Amino acid sequence: MRRWIQTLSLILLIGGSFPLSLQAEGKDGTLDIYFIDVEGGAATLIVTPAGESILIDSGYPDYNGRDRDRILETLKDQAGLDHLDHAVVTHWHLDHYGNHAALAALIPIHNFWDRGIPDALQEDKKFDERIANYRAASQNKSKTLRAGETFDFDSNGTPLKITIVSASREVIENTGEPNPFASEHKPNPIDKSDNASSIGFLLEFGDFRFLCCGDLTWNLEAKLVTPNNPIGQVDLFMVTHHGLSTSNNPVFVKAIDPVVAVMCNGPTKGGHAETIATLKSCQSLKHLYQLHRNVTLGADEQTPAEFIANSEPTVNCEGIGVKATVAADGTSYTVQIGQAGTRNEYESRSSKH
Repeated sequence: MRRWIQTLSLILLIGGSFPLSLQAEGKDGTLDIYFIDVEGGAATLIVTPAGESILIDSGYPDYNGRDRDRILETLKDQAGLDHLDHAVVTHWHLDHYGNHAALAALIPIHNFWDRGIPDALQEDKKFDERIANYRAASQNKSKTLRAGETFDFDSNGTPLKITIVSASREVIENTGEPNPFASEHKPNPIDKSDNASSIGFLLEFGDFRFLCCGDLTWNLEAKLVTPNNPIGQVDLFMVTHHGLSTSNNPVFVKAIDPVVAVMCNGPTKGGHAETIATLKSCQSLKHLYQLHRNVTLGADEQTPAEFIANSEPTVNCEGIGVKATVAADGTSYTVQIGQAGTRNEYESRSSKH
């Protein structure tokens, strides 16, 4: 299924307001992924080789517009864009959709995507009020994503595809090679929160593979990769649920065996020692990047300081992000902290075979 690109094409045919020349201006064929610091929330901007933009989640509201402004700075000043083609909500927790409405008031957003809007949310007493703002921003036209859907994108020659691997507590069909770590799964109590309903997706660009699963929790992670692993191994992994230990089940993390992981944690939220230990146990992991130093852990319990974007508590935080840039042919990629940080180079794992 190709609803995403078909929807965008239809908008263009009937008179969409944004010019493709502006989208592609300044692009050099790379795929760019910006992990924006929203202090333990989530906001990830993907810009395709053709200049098509996808924002996954939008951080916390309030805080004097802190997260909204960091997203806008990344979008405009770093990515050189003046609109969003797609805004996605992985699940209905405020640190993931808190600025969708605020952003829509300041820049054009052409498509909204989510897992479907529930009638109520038990863990959020103000959900009715908050979802009303989202409905208004999306003009009640957001599109529902379901596990198993795939979307192809214009990418200047190198195939670019996104597969939805989880949504609304459903996961893709359990095909693929047997997961050698399947026996390690120890079930947790059933998670009734909306975290377990998170949208997860696998992005494939040539040989490069990037996995993001929102705040998907322990048992659903196991359901996704046991007894078989339909995802396979990945190059880049956005660590699930800010690095909390209620997610990042070893049976899942070791099965996908990332080469690089980026953890969108805060100074005191996420970045748990158990999760970091699980990541370090992966055979292929070369580097773990943290958006924040976990101020409650010792230096030996987290990634080395040169792979931590922000070391200060929130009150002094500069909001430095992490950027991944994938080569136009998908065979290699770089990851750096901030705009001027050292670019560490990696080879896409499929290119090695």
